[in-house]
Amino acid sequence: MRILFVVPPLTGHINPTVSVAHVLQTRGHRVAWVAHPRAVAPLLPSDATIFPLDDEVPDALLQATQANANKVRGLQAFRFLWEDFLLPLARASVAGVQAAINTYEPHVVVVDQQALAGAIVCRKQGIPWAMFATTSAGVTDPLAGLPRVREWLDAQLDLLQREQGLDPVKNPDRSPLCNVVFSSEALVGDEANSLPDTMHFVGPAAQRRPSQDTPFPWELLQDGPRVLVSLGTVNPDRGSRFYATAVEAVRDKPVQIIMVAPEGMINDPPSNVLVRSYVPQLALLPHMDAVVCHAGHNTVCESLLNGLPLVLTPIKDDQPVVAQQVVDAGAGLRLRFGRLRPADLWEAIDQVLHTSTFREAAKRLQDSFQQAGGSEKAVALLEGLL
Repeated sequence: MRILFVVPPLTGHINPTVSVAHVLQTRGHRVAWVAHPRAVAPLLPSDATIFPLDDEVPDALLQATQANANKVRGLQAFRFLWEDFLLPLARASVAGVQAAINTYEPHVVVVDQQALAGAIVCRKQGIPWAMFATTSAGVTDPLAGLPRVREWLDAQLDLLQREQGLDPVKNPDRSPLCNVVFSSEALVGDEANSLPDTMHFVGPAAQRRPSQDTPFPWELLQDGPRVLVSLGTVNPDRGSRFYATAVEAVRDKPVQIIMVAPEGMINDPPSNVLVRSYVPQLALLPHMDAVVCHAGHNTVCESLLNGLPLVLTPIKDDQPVVAQQVVDAGAGLRLRFGRLRPADLWEAIDQVLHTSTFREAAKRLQDSFQQAGGSEKAVALLEGLL
């Protein structure tokens, strides 16, 4: 069958589709993406089929999003994410998604939860579609504590659907047939018990992907504890203070830090800090003992898939929700990004490295991920839609 992936121009939302697409192709299916090529093509296999959307649209929208995101923290940033990026992106993408579907004639469309144009077109044309939730926060209610933001978002989603000639439904990002969540019930916690039976947890989809060809000086890894420190792919520009704090926190400490930071961000690092602009994260994580990150869902799940405890400094969007899920599961500690101090960061790193309960909890989540089925389970669910 032909599978079409509809994705936003965000790295964490592309990577799971690459792993699932690889399994689909090994089973004889054809795959393609409808996406913004400038952001997405480097993350896909070199021979990937892409139906292009206008690259200029997300560039302009992301600039507006970043400007507003700098004014707020945590869940309040959700409103700006939707108002400045996701809703305008949906409106601008409907025609391109429609054209791609008309050309490719997919048997099943896979729609990222934040690529609403895909859900809209599939509903209008009656095409079977599955939703991919690349964050465990996407199946909970992260706005439960912000009723005015929830009311505003529901009204905006209703308006978007009416504009496209559709009767509004609650949660229009979710498929009535199949919703694939790249996490586990163990990480989501009690809220997983109240979800409909169309919601399927498959754990991380973390097979090999093109970015894993990134060179790395493996010979420079030192004996003893090693910790990966990263702010992910969408936050590095906000990290100058964070990186300086992290360097001071670990200076002369008995641990090696692999720090992923933009070029020129860290000058003259101490001997126990190895700085790289990019790393082959999936290949590197088995050599680590803990991870410090922004609570981005992909990094969190890939760390837990290796049984690694975490220190989390969430910045925006779903990150506070994911961080709290990890803390509630006992697999990590959470610190405030805007008030991070070297002493606090080192204390947290030392705790997750040397307190066995954190690693034991991470191992329990690792087991839940491994039992969930991964990409193979996601492919079986898609095949079940035929």
